[in-house]
Amino acid sequence: MLGLKLATDPRWVTIVESNIEEILTDHAWCEQKAATNAITMITYNSELEDLVTELLEIAREEVEHFQMVHNIIKERGLTLGRERKDNYVNELFKFLKKDGSRNDALIDRLLFSAMIEARSCERFKTLSENITDEKLATFYRDLMISEAGHYTTFLTLARKYGKDKVTVDSRWKEWIEYEGILITNYGKQETIHG
Repeated sequence: MLGLKLATDPRWVTIVESNIEEILTDHAWCEQKAATNAITMITYNSELEDLVTELLEIAREEVEHFQMVHNIIKERGLTLGRERKDNYVNELFKFLKKDGSRNDALIDRLLFSAMIEARSCERFKTLSENITDEKLATFYRDLMISEAGHYTTFLTLARKYGKDKVTVDSRWKEWIEYEGILITNYGKQETIHG
């Protein structure tokens, strides 16, 4: 369904399990950034009623996920650390088109967002299937389903607001190819995308 070129090596979960506090902190901030991303797109495209409606729902869900991760951190007696830089997302950001129309920028931002959601969904699936902590396995399985919905929403909106489906699908394939190369540098740290 996701079309990603490279699956996460399940051994990444062993790295994650060596520092649960770090993965939870990183995950919490990923959720906050996802909510902020949705709100930013609303701010720049407030005239698109369907987009606003859909992205408000995503922003709300992402903030709820942030709260859920924070609750797990507190329950375990851990500390929500400072915000982390997400090198994977920063590298994806460099692939955004810098020229073109305002609408072209929106479409690429929606595809960028879909890409992040697709990889997050895939990472949550890997966690849910391989982590020994049963509570976290269930938690990540539930979030995987939510992320898949966000991924689908972003792609659907890109196709809706794109000038034509063929162009949007062609650009999506470019995103998939770029991410497939990029992700080979990740999966070595106890962070969601690291």
